[in-house]
Amino acid sequence: MNERNDTPSQSGRRRFIAGASGAAMLGWSALGAAADKPAAMTLAYPTRSGATWPMWIAKRAGLYEKYGIDAKLVFGVHPAGVAMLVSGEAQGINSGLDQVIPALVRDPGMVMTHSMLNKGNFALVARGEIASVKDLKGKRISVGRLGDPPYFYTVELLRKYGLAPNDVQWVSTGTDAASRASMLLGGQVDAGLLTAPSYFKLETQGLKVLTELPDHEDIYVSTAFLHKRSYLAEQRGRAEGLIRAHAEAIKRFYDDKAFAVATFKAFDQPESEADISRVYDIYVKRNVLDRVPLISKAAIQATIDRLAEQTPAVRKLDLRKVVDNGLVLKLAKEGWFEQLFGSAVREEQERKIAGALG
Repeated sequence: MNERNDTPSQSGRRRFIAGASGAAMLGWSALGAAADKPAAMTLAYPTRSGATWPMWIAKRAGLYEKYGIDAKLVFGVHPAGVAMLVSGEAQGINSGLDQVIPALVRDPGMVMTHSMLNKGNFALVARGEIASVKDLKGKRISVGRLGDPPYFYTVELLRKYGLAPNDVQWVSTGTDAASRASMLLGGQVDAGLLTAPSYFKLETQGLKVLTELPDHEDIYVSTAFLHKRSYLAEQRGRAEGLIRAHAEAIKRFYDDKAFAVATFKAFDQPESEADISRVYDIYVKRNVLDRVPLISKAAIQATIDRLAEQTPAVRKLDLRKVVDNGLVLKLAKEGWFEQLFGSAVREEQERKIAGALG
């Protein structure tokens, strides 16, 4: 686990805080949190990817401080974040539903409060001579392991093109995406599901993108933000402040490409600005980050259906105890998202409310 309490741009934070009177305009009053000394919070995330973009922006732009939170962001591959939350070392974590739901089966003392992303930035990449997804019949497809999330995403994609799981040969390559990419280039496999920006480099070497996951609205790759139930009961105002900070970060993301790209680069040094810029354009084109972060009933159900074959206990999970959309619904009822994003968000808000769990 690598601890990150980065402050990549103090100047960016100062510029934003200079306009912090916007908090009053947007009605921030939850327990007077913004007026108190910022509360220290450790927030964990399991992947350096676009799923963490809102947290990085909230940190770099001073949005956590605006809502009374002194946030320390800590990176740790799953299940490190869950362990930190259970032990009390972290007060909140952002993680994929495919990891969150099994963790909730083992420890239902955690609660999901919001979801900032429901689309995965994956592409099904194949060798150049393969023209379409249908042409993968009988071919070798790489996965980390049978039964991992990318395996299920690939299965769902194949079914959309008339292929069943047993129509292809599955090759387990381990969890390292780099090994999947090298096996594609070396000809040991014919296709595989890879994330951006890793597959950008493969395109320049003759490999081909057959389809991209964000183009399929009904294949959910979702995240959720969690607290311990006891923490949420005692610090509901702080939890609301986090939701506000993340929503404002998402607005900054859509409004300010230069800042968003620079923020990603600051927290994930190895990626080039050109690659990050292309990832940003994909996110904007597909509206990958949710402006109204309600936890979706369909996303939860799709994840449970994926997991149930290997973990039947997920079907017995009492979702009413582990999902709390109340804070986001409160903000929606108060008109806060319309104040933040403008009236154009109304359609998304109504759609999200209709599909929300609880």
